[in-house]
Amino acid sequence: MTTQFIAVATAAAADGRITAEELLALRREGWGDGIITRAEAEALFALNNSLVERSPEWCDFFVEAIGEFVLNGTPPRLQCSLDEAEWLIAQIDHDGVVESMVELETMVRIIERAENTPVRLKNYVLEQVEREVLTGTGPTRCGGELSATHISAAECRIIRRVIFASGGHGPAAVTRYDAEMLFRLKDETLAEENAPEWDDLFIDGIANYLKGFTLQNAQVSHERKLELEAFVADNKASVGRFMGRVVREVPQVGNHFGKVFGKKSASGPDYAALAAEGEKITDHESEWLEAMIAADGEVDELESRLIARLASGD
Repeated sequence: MTTQFIAVATAAAADGRITAEELLALRREGWGDGIITRAEAEALFALNNSLVERSPEWCDFFVEAIGEFVLNGTPPRLQCSLDEAEWLIAQIDHDGVVESMVELETMVRIIERAENTPVRLKNYVLEQVEREVLTGTGPTRCGGELSATHISAAECRIIRRVIFASGGHGPAAVTRYDAEMLFRLKDETLAEENAPEWDDLFIDGIANYLKGFTLQNAQVSHERKLELEAFVADNKASVGRFMGRVVREVPQVGNHFGKVFGKKSASGPDYAALAAEGEKITDHESEWLEAMIAADGEVDELESRLIARLASGD
């Protein structure tokens, strides 16, 4: 499958365009064996770099195929290792810039779909968006260029998706890195006509960083997931035989099975307590917020609204 797939991709790259027939052929060859190999993924990047125009159909296929390789090309599924993240960044950053919005969308979708992704990938995506906003250069999927020091609706959507993604630092877990990036963007674009979504994004993001909470085991690392999958694979049959023998030899145990096996401990995480603790703004967080607000010597409208939100307890 790989040979024919690469042949189709190489022919399309030579033309600088991809026809509907070629795209259909890539889909058939790529999904024919149920996997996308690294060679195929690299052929897709070469093709994407050569295209004069990128149709919505191509963008959808590219995002889907690269995501499939990164997240499911090697076990465990839905995990992006640091090596895979570095490979992805190298493919995109080979000339120092993100050339197309489809590449940015590919990374964002991987972060959204993954059970866990390295900090390196998440921060790289946010760095690209910040650079595009502040320099005024960069592609968008719908065409056109970004305006200097202007935050568009597209940037707002990408930032929100990344900082609240399940594959980031935990579902709805905004980090200090994220929060300081939001403050930098706010300070640089305060006088500009930003997208309407920006105000809520800034306030939601900072409030989440200050008043949110995360669980230490909210995400399983790539290495730990491999260990767990290997354990299950090695022990599934023997554990099943053991449990079956218990039920056969001591039938009465079956009546109390739920009481003995599988009963969840009452000592699990107290989510209400964790949420209540997260709601408290610590001295350290308060000092951080004061320093960020005082950085430009004034309290602007967005900062005033943020303070009101924090004070209201919402």
